[in-house]
This record gives sequence, C-alpha cells and structure tokens, in this order.
Amino acid sequence: MRKTKTLHRLTFVLFFTFLSLLSPAQKQGNRGYHVKVGDSVPDFTLLLLNGDSVSIHNLRGYVTVLQFTASWCSVCRKEMPHLENEVWQRFKNDDFLLVGVDYDEPVDKVFDFKKQMKITYPMAIDPGANIFSLFAYKNSGVTRNVVIDKTGHIAYLTRLYDREEFQGMIRKIEELLQKP
Repeated sequence: MRKTKTLHRLTFVLFFTFLSLLSPAQKQGNRGYHVKVGDSVPDFTLLLLNGDSVSIHNLRGYVTVLQFTASWCSVCRKEMPHLENEVWQRFKNDDFLLVGVDYDEPVDKVFDFKKQMKITYPMAIDPGANIFSLFAYKNSGVTRNVVIDKTGHIAYLTRLYDREEFQGMIRKIEELLQKP
C-alpha cells in the first residue's frame, strides 16, 4: 500500500513538473502559433533567393502559402516533395504563390537545400527567424504552413506533416481559388 501511494505521488509530481515545462503555446493547444485562422497577416517583407523582395502588400489578390522550413528539419524534407508536386505544380498558374521561408540559415545553405530538394517554388531567407516569429513562438518547431487568403487573412494553419491535415490545406486552397 505504501509503495502504491508513493508511486501515485511521484506520478502526480512528475505530471505537474512536465506541465510547468510546456511553453504557453503548448499549454493552449495552439501548436506553437500565436496567430489564428481569421487574423490579419502581420506586415513583413520576404527576401527571395533570386534577390526580389515581396511584402504582404504585394500578395493581396493571391492565395499564398508560407512554408516555414529548414535544411536540418527531417519533417520539412518529408513534406517538401508533396508541396512541390501536389500544391505548387497544381496551383502555380492560378492566383497562387507558395514560398518556402527558411528558418535562420545562410543564403548559400538555402540555395543548396533548394537544389537538394528539387523544388521549383520560390524560397526566402529569414535571418534571425524574424518572420517565423510573427506567426509562431521561436522555440515551437519549424515545420508549418500558413495559408493566406486574397485579402491578407490567415485561412489555414498546419503543423508537422500530417497527411490528413495536408489534404485539408489543399481543400482550403481549392476553396479560396474556387477550384473544383
């Protein structure tokens, strides 16, 4: 009986210790985002690998997906071929833009990463993860997509690569582009 009580107490202490270590985002169940669907997109400017700059104001009238990624991220690498083939190749000729936003890596590393992954959609650098931090907490994990509607509002958010959620993102893009 004494061992059982001690085990229960230990379990209780460990559980609440674990909860105290969670970030506010994890406690709230928002998967690291501090934005939500329906929010206006914060103001930002992306520096693309080709040297062009794109601001959120340039994206009005386009359905846009920001794919937050990094070369060291295995889940990102798993998702990127699907983004290339099922999203970018399908919608690139519509009022649509997909931009990979690389989390705080040097330009040469991002060029190599894009080449390794054989993607054709544009990539941008994000020094200091400043753009990432407009959407999510910096320590919350990088594999995520933010779908932005033509008016500059967040329409869909993903985290990690979950096939069902990915398909939901595609359906949302179809809806926003009014595609069957």
